[in-house]
Amino acid sequence: MREFRSDALVEPDPSASIPGLLSDRLARDPDGVFAERLVDGAWAPVTVSAFVAEVTAVAKGLVARGVEPGDRVAIMSRTRYEWTLLDFACWAAGALGVPVYETSSAEQVRWIAADAGVRLAVVETAKHAAVVAQVRDDLPGLADVLVLDDGAVDALVAAGSDVADAEIARRSALARADDLATIIYTSGTTGRPKGVELTHGNFVELTRNGVAGLGDVCARPDSRTLLFMPLAHVFARFIQVLCVPSGAVLGHTPDAKHLLDDLAAFRPTFILAVPRVFEKVYNSAEQKAGSGTRLRLFRWAAKAAEDYSRALDGSGPGAALRTRHALAGRLVHGRLRAALGGRAQYAISGGAPLGERLGHFYRGIGVEVLEGYGLTETTAPTAVNRPGLTKIGTVGPAFPGTALRVDDDGQVFVSGPHVFRGYRHDAEATAEALVDGWFRTGDVGTLDDDGYLRITGRTKEIIVTAGGKNVAPAVLEDRLRGHPLVSQVVVVGDQRPFIGALVTLDADMLPGWLSNHGLPAMSLDEAATDPTVLEALDRAADRANEAVSRAESIRKLRVLTTDFTEANGYLTPSLKVKRALILKDFASDIDALYTDTRGD
Repeated sequence: MREFRSDALVEPDPSASIPGLLSDRLARDPDGVFAERLVDGAWAPVTVSAFVAEVTAVAKGLVARGVEPGDRVAIMSRTRYEWTLLDFACWAAGALGVPVYETSSAEQVRWIAADAGVRLAVVETAKHAAVVAQVRDDLPGLADVLVLDDGAVDALVAAGSDVADAEIARRSALARADDLATIIYTSGTTGRPKGVELTHGNFVELTRNGVAGLGDVCARPDSRTLLFMPLAHVFARFIQVLCVPSGAVLGHTPDAKHLLDDLAAFRPTFILAVPRVFEKVYNSAEQKAGSGTRLRLFRWAAKAAEDYSRALDGSGPGAALRTRHALAGRLVHGRLRAALGGRAQYAISGGAPLGERLGHFYRGIGVEVLEGYGLTETTAPTAVNRPGLTKIGTVGPAFPGTALRVDDDGQVFVSGPHVFRGYRHDAEATAEALVDGWFRTGDVGTLDDDGYLRITGRTKEIIVTAGGKNVAPAVLEDRLRGHPLVSQVVVVGDQRPFIGALVTLDADMLPGWLSNHGLPAMSLDEAATDPTVLEALDRAADRANEAVSRAESIRKLRVLTTDFTEANGYLTPSLKVKRALILKDFASDIDALYTDTRGD
């Protein structure tokens, strides 16, 4: 067993709360900019004092609507300024927000609202309200449903006009570190979502240590970040709270389709995303390079970036490499940085392994990707690489104030003030997860001699082949998913003679890839059986296999004509593959991988 601890940089405060963080920020920086919001196509600043005034006005409306301290308010919306406003208003009113993914089904809404005991729901659109209406009769405790697009914020402000400021001040002061701040329902790759109970102290201790430990990223005078991840996800929720003590300017954008345009306009200094976003940016840039000389130039510049970054981990780049890297920077890298807004120095990646190739590529073009690791149960980050102390391919050392442990079976455990207090209404699951002050993550990994954690897979996802070989699918899946043609990958082979993989094609990238390779346009169905496409995927699998032994390598692919998406139920809202469901629904495709083949 190995264990590493990272000392807390800030003393714990049992009286701390999220409203207290905002009050402290107001006292020291009332005229500073807390957020910028998109108004008539331009980013308009919202000062700290203006934000607090809005929070207070909306909190009064919640009080007028009958929301009492400790009550739960559901928020079902895409990422937008009003989401953050409502969240802080709930805390100011002594209540707590319960996030609901805006893509949730009526049954998911029913379960979350019933289990959490939701008193009031605020949804974004009439369509969301209609989803709630389907299960309203099953939710006797739900008093009202307000719609943002129909003026919910203005309605709350109007309703609360007679509520005294002193009542909000009183309620804001009620919470202490041990009090519940939110219940976040895990999107879940199997079974019913569990309600993760997070306290004010979970958020406060993590954010205060984050500011102290990663100030170069989030607490410089010019720090700003654009949230495009769902605020229903713990990572984005943590960041909006982090921006209170750090002073970073917060922006929101709800539509990833316009992400590059929004990044260019907002110009963040640090970016938060899952690896798939970084893969898409790289693949799109490669595709835009086209073919011929321009494509060769892009790949030459990308190789220069990777080589330069790898050299930084060794004895340093030599004169020839420095010259090549500088030229690549002028010809290509500058345009890539501009696509991310032009000012981004850091990017924080979580949710799945990024892969060493992309990590080195981005660092080589001047955007250092700080890969981290965390779960809903750890209030987001529990390990993260630091500026200047990065080991690409790892998720870094323990976050300040936390501890990591890997037992003899490779299971990862976490301890610290950011660990949740339990699963709502599920004592059995809580007892299984929290053991002697440690949270059993369900992940498998290793800790090196410097305390850097490397995640190799999920305990429940380890594949055991017929030959008895244990295989963690994540490393193969992540490498293969980096190919422009690939959307999703599920590695299979449990109790089978060899490792295979189900692959889906990226509909957005396919037309450009075909054009760049001199092939005619074709449908996904046609591409799934096209010899040239299949050869390209086989070569990609061969490159992925370079990371593992032969016994662990992918021997055969099967290309599906159905992608795995959130809409069809095969991805969670945080873009994790629902492996068990895919193994069940695509059992015949898996069987076909092992038909009439020796798999040697």
